[in-house]
This record gives sequence, C-alpha cells and structure tokens, in this order.
Amino acid sequence: MSPFTPQELRKGFSSFATGVTVITCLDAEKQAHGITISSFNTVSLEPPLILWSLKKHSRLMPYFEVGYQHLIHVLERSQADMAMHFATVKENQFVTIPHTVSASGLTQIEGCIAYYECETVSVHTGGDHNIIVAKVLQIKNHPDRQPLIYAHSQFLGLEQQQETPT
Repeated sequence: MSPFTPQELRKGFSSFATGVTVITCLDAEKQAHGITISSFNTVSLEPPLILWSLKKHSRLMPYFEVGYQHLIHVLERSQADMAMHFATVKENQFVTIPHTVSASGLTQIEGCIAYYECETVSVHTGGDHNIIVAKVLQIKNHPDRQPLIYAHSQFLGLEQQQETPT
C-alpha cells in the first residue's frame, strides 16, 4: 500500500455506509444546541452503552463532558435537510425545526426514527477527535420508519428487498 493524503483517506472512509444522527445538548445557560454526527455506534447491551466522536476543539465539547446528558436522534429517511441544517454552526438552530422538550429538559426533534437519552460516562482521545462513551438512560423507537443513510458523501435511503420464500 502506498502513502495517502487526508483527502484520499476521507474519500475512502466515505465508502462505509452509516446512519445519520443529530445530537442535542444544553449549555450552561440551558440554551439548546445540535450537531450532525455519523460516527454513532453501539458498544454494550449490559450496561447499555453507545459511542460517538466529536472534533476535540468543537465549541460544543464542554457540554458532552462526563456527567452531562444529551439526546441522540436517529434521522428518518426524509430528514436529509435536517442533517445539513445541523452540520453547520448557526444561531437559534431550533427556530424552524419542529421539536419538543423532553422530561429531562433536552430538546427533542420531531419525526426521528429513534431517540436515545444518554449521559456521558467517559471521554477518550482519538487523534483529532474525542470519543464519547455514554450510558443510554431512555429510548424511544419507531421501527416502522426508514433510516437516513450516508455513504459516498451523499444521503441515501435504505432500499428494502422483499424476501422470496424458498
């Protein structure tokens, strides 16, 4: 194998299809923030743990430290615009986004296929990112909906094929 550039590595990584999430949190003034993340992954069923990563120098990193709560939204196939909305930094992110406030006070975006209310249990350094491990406290799931998929630098739907009886 030959050496590669960061751009080539990024393009290579993009061949791995992944789901798309938006993660919401609250700052010290209880202002809601959200960010699009595709690095979400399950870790353990017992205890219920997930992980995801965030750039080390993200302005939101202080709100995902150990002990802080956040809400992970698994986006539905039709929510590509929402993924793009939360992929960039902007003021008043939720003004045009249909949402409610969960019992814990976290902002919950409407129409997603799954919600995981979590508390950060550890943060690990992984190169230029932090790997956030969180315990799942609450879950809400809508298995009848289809997920938004990201691969080859574009949003896709998950096409289901009917199984033919054998």
